[in-house]
Amino acid sequence: MTSLAAGSRPTRTQPSELVGARLPRWAPVAAAVAGVVLALALKAVLGWTGWLTAFFSAALLFVVVLTGWSFRVEGRRRAKDRLASTLIYSSFVAALVPLVLILGYIVVKGLPAFNADFFTHSMNGVGSRAGGGLYAAFIGTLEQVAIAAIIALPIGLFTAIYLVEYGKGGFARAVTFFVDVMTGVPSIVAGLFVYTFLLLGTGLRPFGAAGSIALAILMLPVVVRSSEEMLKLVPRELRDASYALGVPKWRTIVKVVLPTALSGLITSALLAIARVAGETAPLILLVGYAAKINNNPFHGDQATLPMFVWDQLGKRTGNASDFGEARAWGAALTLVLLVLLLNVGARLLARLARPKTR
Repeated sequence: MTSLAAGSRPTRTQPSELVGARLPRWAPVAAAVAGVVLALALKAVLGWTGWLTAFFSAALLFVVVLTGWSFRVEGRRRAKDRLASTLIYSSFVAALVPLVLILGYIVVKGLPAFNADFFTHSMNGVGSRAGGGLYAAFIGTLEQVAIAAIIALPIGLFTAIYLVEYGKGGFARAVTFFVDVMTGVPSIVAGLFVYTFLLLGTGLRPFGAAGSIALAILMLPVVVRSSEEMLKLVPRELRDASYALGVPKWRTIVKVVLPTALSGLITSALLAIARVAGETAPLILLVGYAAKINNNPFHGDQATLPMFVWDQLGKRTGNASDFGEARAWGAALTLVLLVLLLNVGARLLARLARPKTR
């Protein structure tokens, strides 16, 4: 027997008898190229006019070529495993590509509208001419979402604490059931509910805070369910150790449970805010639209970013001008960036609020 030099590794020139033959590392790339070439050939022969059919044909041919090649070289068992892995990665790409295309299209269409006037002026007196901006809509969105968060976050957190720490019996199951039902309620239903009981019931005209109430209704089940899951992740041993030291339950929740789950609670709160930031249907009924700046959410119509997009596309005023379309895309890009900042902020705050391990 020959001994290997220290630190050296044997080179494998033949496939292992235990592992069997394997496809080379470049096999997926080669299968992808073959799928694209075959799809283009079919497009030329069959006369397909659109590229969408060719794209899906290339994806299908890629899966067929790679699986058939694996079946030929690696055997049936390994081919089934590769087929499942390929389908998983293909599903990921199929979900990612439309998202990237949508975001890219919004950036291309909306970025030309970005300038200083666009963020510092309202649409008061502008109409379909050039100029104007989304300042009033941006302020309205921030105020309404902030009021909705002030309403929904404490109620949702206290409900989650009750369900995790105190909830037992039929009442807790009923609360859980209604929270699950509210999760699937369409946004227009929440708007109709507030419109019926608040505006029609009292005779008030649309105002910004009315939309905040509808947004709070939509935000509430998201806060409850996500906060409940975060509280359930707190180890039971921490609670038991606190009880063993004679600490009351309410103090254990305040001093042990909530600090431990704080990072997750912050994430769930900001994600719930991002969830309702782009809602439009309730705002049509409850808020209306105003071209001028209205900093008072408790009186009069108030502009918001979703309603600004709707207005600039001509669905309210009939002005489907080029300037209006550019402003609409700019507002859509602003809304996307706002939601993106909320998600990034949620991650950063969650990391900062994470319990120290040392």
